[in-house]
Amino acid sequence: MNRLRGKQILLGITGGIAAYKGAELVRSLRKEGAKVRVVMTDAAQEFITPLTLQALSGLPVHTSLLDPAAEAAMGHIELARWADLVLVAPASADFLARLAQGRGDDLLTTLCLATPAPIAVAPAMNQGMWRSDATQDNIRLLVARGVRVLGPGSGEQACGDNGLGRMLEVPALISETVDGFSSQALAGRKVVVTAGPTREPLDPVRFLSNHSSGKMGFAMAAAAWEAGAEVILITGPVHLETPPGVTRVDVVTAEDMLAAALESSTDCDIFVGTAAVADYRPAWKSPQKIKKSAEQLQMDLVRNPDIIATIARLDPAPFMVGFAAETEHLLDHARKKIVDKKLDLICVNDVSQGHIGFNSDQNEITLVHAEGHEKLPLTTKTTLARLVMEQLTTLYLEQQRAK
Repeated sequence: MNRLRGKQILLGITGGIAAYKGAELVRSLRKEGAKVRVVMTDAAQEFITPLTLQALSGLPVHTSLLDPAAEAAMGHIELARWADLVLVAPASADFLARLAQGRGDDLLTTLCLATPAPIAVAPAMNQGMWRSDATQDNIRLLVARGVRVLGPGSGEQACGDNGLGRMLEVPALISETVDGFSSQALAGRKVVVTAGPTREPLDPVRFLSNHSSGKMGFAMAAAAWEAGAEVILITGPVHLETPPGVTRVDVVTAEDMLAAALESSTDCDIFVGTAAVADYRPAWKSPQKIKKSAEQLQMDLVRNPDIIATIARLDPAPFMVGFAAETEHLLDHARKKIVDKKLDLICVNDVSQGHIGFNSDQNEITLVHAEGHEKLPLTTKTTLARLVMEQLTTLYLEQQRAK
């Protein structure tokens, strides 16, 4: 059904007889469209082999915190940033205790400490261990920290006991995982997102454009849909799949994008402008290919419309979120744009750093609004989009309550 299409799930498997269900869980997650990487504890490898899970996931299985080949590039930190969700299933009593204590004495607990992604655990243990005061205290502490606890279920256990402590069955875990990506905080709201570059034609074969891949905008559209909103995605020319549930409008030029934005924004609640719109376009487009003849070619450029500023002048205006790619003085430029363009929130990133921003799968941005600013961690654009969506949803709902 591809309900998890594009999601990057780090599956942690700890020691316990339920570890054998990891094989079915990997297959089911991939069938739903997720990309899965597996991390196993030493005890987990006593129940199921890494080779089995590598064959099913199609990716190497990670087992050691002190793997010299991986750690030369700080592999555990890269894994932590890669994940959109860390799902530990089964989660043994020992693992839950170590996670609650904040220990980082193996790869899996270290990843849980380092990741900006949400964490979900599926407990699996003897019913007596589950009922113990120590385990219940650990569960309460983890829940207070935002960890989702999936289960456990009740029934016959491998030891012969009967009661709470069984790991949820794989279909239930898949359903819980899908539900975990949907907050419904924006249910009944309409969100318009612009994404990608625009192309401004010089002649029938050439154009002015930029390096935008559209990845951040598509991630924002997906996050808005996960939050329950009706989503319109207006995109320049990119090679990306439309996120599930999102209505896509393809455009080419800045003027095309403005027309689509005006048409879609008359009744929208939130407008998110991630598109890298060309600031200028040629004053004149040659009807034929421009031949290479003169040593120099001069061309007049005219300024393109400012889409964000135009939408912000609508009456009533939607909640306005802008994105800015800068190379210096990030906060100064961001605060000026908030005032000049009448924005409620702006997300600014430093594109002078080659490993983030344009064409990268990762990004690192700073959220700037009237009350201050907050720097978000370097992570995947998918995870970052969810973090931004949480923040902008909070600001938007606060603004609505104040009206």
